[in-house]
Amino acid sequence: MSEQTVLDLYRHEFEAQRDEHYFLYDLDGHTTLSTQEFFDRTAALAVGLEKLGVAKGDRVMLLTDNRPEWHMVDLASVDLGAADVPIYGTLTAEGIAYQVKDSGSKVAFAENADQMAKFLAVKDECPTLEHLIQIEGPCADGVQSMDEVVDAGRIADAGDLFWQRAETVSADDLLTLIYTSGTTGNPKGVTLTHANLVHNVLPSAERAPVSKDDFCLEFLPLCHVFERMLGYLYMYRAVTKAYCSVYNVGDLIATIKPTVFASVPRIYEKVYDRVMEKVGSAPAVRRALFNWAIGAGRKAYPERIAGREPGGLSYGLAEKLVLSKVREALGGRLRYCISGGAPLPLFINEFFHSIGIRILEGYGLTETSPVISVNGYDGGMSRLGTVGKAISNVEAKIAEDGELCVKGPSVMKGYWNLPDRTAEVFDADGYFCTGDIAEIDDDGFIRITDRKKDIIVTAGGKNIAPQPIEAELKRSPLVDNAVIIGDRRAFLVVLLSPNSEELENWAKARDIPFSSVEDITRHPEAEKAFAEVVEATNQGLARYEQIKKHAVLPLMLSIDDGTLTPTLKVKRRVVEQQYSELIEKLYEG
Repeated sequence: MSEQTVLDLYRHEFEAQRDEHYFLYDLDGHTTLSTQEFFDRTAALAVGLEKLGVAKGDRVMLLTDNRPEWHMVDLASVDLGAADVPIYGTLTAEGIAYQVKDSGSKVAFAENADQMAKFLAVKDECPTLEHLIQIEGPCADGVQSMDEVVDAGRIADAGDLFWQRAETVSADDLLTLIYTSGTTGNPKGVTLTHANLVHNVLPSAERAPVSKDDFCLEFLPLCHVFERMLGYLYMYRAVTKAYCSVYNVGDLIATIKPTVFASVPRIYEKVYDRVMEKVGSAPAVRRALFNWAIGAGRKAYPERIAGREPGGLSYGLAEKLVLSKVREALGGRLRYCISGGAPLPLFINEFFHSIGIRILEGYGLTETSPVISVNGYDGGMSRLGTVGKAISNVEAKIAEDGELCVKGPSVMKGYWNLPDRTAEVFDADGYFCTGDIAEIDDDGFIRITDRKKDIIVTAGGKNIAPQPIEAELKRSPLVDNAVIIGDRRAFLVVLLSPNSEELENWAKARDIPFSSVEDITRHPEAEKAFAEVVEATNQGLARYEQIKKHAVLPLMLSIDDGTLTPTLKVKRRVVEQQYSELIEKLYEG
């Protein structure tokens, strides 16, 4: 294997020169950079950082939304032998201070003045933090602009120096320090080397093929290892890239017209909800036409999964009259999408396959760089309801208690300065224990059934996996999230987080007056509607799995209130703490 570091992966992108290689989209339009412009700025930034004292072994913190500068800072830092520490824009100043001090970061980049204010608020308590650099906008005292640092590094041989330094970077050098989202306790810094990511990119590229003819969209936060790894895969295959914020992707995707993108399940669920909302308000004839077309697509997609193009008059008509028009909402050029970060509900996956958009669902963790398994694009390499087969260089096994354990070159070396916590997650044979309960079928496809820590053991001794039940509840457009409670309790209850937009539309359609979402949830008709959702779910469950009581929360769970991680996973412990009184009321009597 000639590729040893992410700089080797980037060289493929650099050698595929084009005038418009990097696109940055926002609600006001877009800008572009050529391959050479991006490289010149990156190489100059490396020289500028070197002049500030950044050297091998240092850490550079990075807080910015998706944009070409994210990769400029990343590549310039690792070219110097430093490691970057990417963080989420939603992190508070207090959270930033913890990660700066724990990582010992020397330099911090922030996107704008608002984000930089967080660093300024805590700089005095972070003794290792020597330089603050801002990517755009007016800078406060003590803050340098990125343009200043780049200009200071614009020397004649900056480009040659970049590739000379790249030759000195080792596969075993620390590439990045990524802090887990901290659903329980303080975040842990996951140490990933160049080898970890390279050994994840190469086999993943076999499952998710892209080429320089693709236009790949990066909107999931690049600070998350999922999009981060894909960014390197795109470099390796020299694709043209578009960047935009996850907050704007819904408004921009039809304009961007990507051929490939990756997302967490919540985005796919929102697309599904929008489509079904439009269908639900359409005349009866159009609803019937849509349902017929989806039925034709559902019969056809197994052909596509098998590697054959669907045919037949019925499918051809459905494609022309309906399915192609539905795909236009996502730009009309999508070859496939990738899903990860959380379980993708099967009915959502089936819907996308039925409209002619394949979703390759995968699975992994920050600690595994991240891909452990993923469904493949080639015929016979995909099976809905699973997260695919383990990639070629990962060994997977199921422990006696059902936990999935893996071994391979993309598994982390350990947690930053936490040897005891590191030892806890490896078994005696050196396998990393994922914390997820799984099954592996005879063909090697992996199915994740639940988080080990989330398994509920009732007072009667029954083991219940909450995620499948929660996924079924979320099939209702009125339910944004569901949190099952019941560990060491006599029965299960559920907290339902309402889908505010859908609930408001539902209320308007019934002429129910309201001034807030909470008003609607208290209305007798809404109470009845949510009760029917729970009752319908219970019908498909064993008696001991059934939900005995439920409560509808007054508002949606969110990142801002701390109940969701930045990747939109529910923080169960936080939810249970915040709504402890409500939960106890459900169990009264």
